[in-house]
Amino acid sequence: MSAFLSKSSLNCRRKMADFQPLLNDDEELQHQQHLIAAEKKSSCRIASLDVFRGLSIFLMVLVDYAGSSLPVIAHAPWNGLHLADFVMPMFLFTAGVSLAIVYKKIPNRYEATWKAIVRAMKLFLLGVFLQGGYLHGITSLTYGVDVEKIRLLGILQRIAIGYIVAALFEIWIPRQTYKKEPFFRVYIWHWCGVILLLAIYMGLTYGLYVADWQFKDLHSLSSLISENGSTIRTVTCSVRGDLGPACNAAGMIDRYILGIDHLYQKPAYRNLKVCNISKSGQVSESSPSWCYAPFEPEGILSSLTASLACIIGLQYGHILIEFQGHKDRLCNWSLLSVSFLILGSILALIGIPLNKGLYTLSYLLVTSAASGLTFCALYLLVDVYRWTRTAFVFEWMGKHSLSIFILVTSNLVVIMIQGFYWKSPHNNIIYWIVSHIVQK
Repeated sequence: MSAFLSKSSLNCRRKMADFQPLLNDDEELQHQQHLIAAEKKSSCRIASLDVFRGLSIFLMVLVDYAGSSLPVIAHAPWNGLHLADFVMPMFLFTAGVSLAIVYKKIPNRYEATWKAIVRAMKLFLLGVFLQGGYLHGITSLTYGVDVEKIRLLGILQRIAIGYIVAALFEIWIPRQTYKKEPFFRVYIWHWCGVILLLAIYMGLTYGLYVADWQFKDLHSLSSLISENGSTIRTVTCSVRGDLGPACNAAGMIDRYILGIDHLYQKPAYRNLKVCNISKSGQVSESSPSWCYAPFEPEGILSSLTASLACIIGLQYGHILIEFQGHKDRLCNWSLLSVSFLILGSILALIGIPLNKGLYTLSYLLVTSAASGLTFCALYLLVDVYRWTRTAFVFEWMGKHSLSIFILVTSNLVVIMIQGFYWKSPHNNIIYWIVSHIVQK
């Protein structure tokens, strides 16, 4: 996704110096130009990476617009995997692969660090602007933003966090330089950093004590206990290591640091049967109190393991650079992916659920494996067998993924269309389609 997420081209300028004509005769010049063109085509851009990114943005658009009609492809309410739950790991994976290519050579670590921070900050602020409430939704035609309720985290913010963590790993953590060392040992300090972040995540997830908590429900119709027109609801917890939607440590950290009003107001867990949500989106008064509470699926604690997904993608990028043959690359990618898949499945079976909202370890491994295997398949089809015409649409989407995210996924196109109405703002075609067709 743009220069912030997806610089997927190799450093061609340095390579081109080696192909300058040594003789002045026309035949030698034509031969050298042919080599330059071949080098550009084969090495200077990994087409499958653009295709992979394009597939990711396509799936995001699909689940965003079709998810309400087809719940099976929308996000799982809590535990489990649906199609939508693979999209975020795919973006983090491709960001990691791209980082390995961008930072193949680092002349100045301080300059590279500053550029990475600036890119991450730009992406983070863009995410706040697009998903923080500055722009109205499809059915809400109000303008302006309440700074007391602005959403601080979101999709682009999570990618920005994963990007800067992986970039700092690549820039500052040393690696072995001996060519005869096994690949895993070359990047042993990277994996030590991964283990450290994972230990912090597991320690906070299972070690923090989550006390009972209260929140104001401004949207409830109940008037049993009210303060200034809002209902006060209490969630009973007093537990450690709970992975349910009500009493997990991730939610507690976000409520304390970000503030409950700055979290996502329509979490997927409201679609659980226990919440008994109506077709109009209202939660039943008989539902547990936590069904009314906001929850940030791109929260602080889960961003630790989300960053690990980006670092895993970084390792796939290292394989891309270190191994020149297609067979070696595919064998190493496949081995890594299958290992992650087996380990993640075992963890899911022994009690660590596949959960996107918490970005659990099993979810991290299984979705990273799925991304790796998908990337292997696309690399085989596009870069090995050259089926570029078949995938040209996805390749184009991958090269313009940030623009597509801004215009389509963030509803900017929809908002522009809503600007044309008949007599009343509610008499526009988008609002009519949503209110008369989608919500029925």
